Amino acid sequence: MRDGDRTVMTLSNDYQGEPKQFAMVIPVPTVLQKGQIHVGDGAIIEHLDAFTAPRLVEYFDPPPCAVAQDATREVGALKSARARPSVTQFAESISLGVTIEASYTIGEYDILILSATESAGLERWLTANHYNVPQGASRVLNIYIKQNLKFFVAKVNLKEQQKLGFQKLRPIQIAYESPRFMLPIRLGMVNADGAQELFVYALTRTGRVEPVNYRSVKLPTDHDVPEYVKTDFARFCRALFTEQVRKEHMGVVFTEYMWNMSGCDPCAAAPLSADELRKLGVWWVADGSRRAGSGDPSVFVTRLHARYDKASFPEDLALQATSDQTHFQGRYVIHHPYKGDEECEQLVAYRAQLRERRRREAENLATLTGWHLDEIRTAMAVDGEWSAPEDRMKWWDRLWKD
Repeated sequence: MRDGDRTVMTLSNDYQGEPKQFAMVIPVPTVLQKGQIHVGDGAIIEHLDAFTAPRLVEYFDPPPCAVAQDATREVGALKSARARPSVTQFAESISLGVTIEASYTIGEYDILILSATESAGLERWLTANHYNVPQGASRVLNIYIKQNLKFFVAKVNLKEQQKLGFQKLRPIQIAYESPRFMLPIRLGMVNADGAQELFVYALTRTGRVEPVNYRSVKLPTDHDVPEYVKTDFARFCRALFTEQVRKEHMGVVFTEYMWNMSGCDPCAAAPLSADELRKLGVWWVADGSRRAGSGDPSVFVTRLHARYDKASFPEDLALQATSDQTHFQGRYVIHHPYKGDEECEQLVAYRAQLRERRRREAENLATLTGWHLDEIRTAMAVDGEWSAPEDRMKWWDRLWKD
């Protein structure tokens, strides 16, 4: 959530290994008080992800023999495919220039707020206190130290996690005021095993959020695709994004959704409730101000998606909120052909144009995903969607056709 200098950042991370091995170090602009830190609800993030996800819409062709009318109907949308020990256990200060500014246990997390005067000292302090600091961290830490940033360090408190009964790590939320609007991603890249995947869901009062220091590209949208895409829409979305990243050589941020929270067309999920929005930091929305299932037009949401590595994203992601409230969504369309067996002149003409439509759908899918055209045609034929009805007739059926 970004409003003026106010920021509420909700961080939901994937990690590999046991929870006891998980630690998160985040540069922050100020020493955070305990009231500025909160453990959030992962279900709200899942809801926001579903609401902003690329969506599949379906139309059904009307009977060609019926009186001409707009009988096409849209049948909805499918979601796309998304501990630290106690302070007494820490090593004694050995003049490394590291200060523990604050220490809290919040939910299942033990949290420290650190300041440091030089990166080598901070790296040695983290290592001495059983943090697995990857090679090259000192150089990145030094960049943040020179900017006079503090360090938010969170580890899982296994006893608290077991006591609370949570099997997954819940999101950590921090609230602060700063003219800086950025996501510190470089530390994560130091410890990365391959490319990183980042989703940003930005909530503002003014309009869409865009990157300042990286190019922004809208995801391809409003393309007709074959019917069989419906059976594995999540795989299609992953392939679509991977192909667009390849074409752009990874160094861009993709806009996948921008709309106010009052609704969508179509909706992949219900808008977030006032209570959910407030829990994400949208402080200006009144509790219970709207009925269930209806969103708030004063909240504009932008969904950004990036895949990056050290070479393609050498800087932290700097952002800005704009006044642009244009609507955009990743949207992919299936047209189901009419399959009735009555005969009329219009039906003959309709069947003749289906082949061309299927050809366009196959080519669209190949362009969007990088899948081979022959494989797409084979999949369409298996579903009876590549050949025109006349092509499936035996040759003698056409000999004496009345």
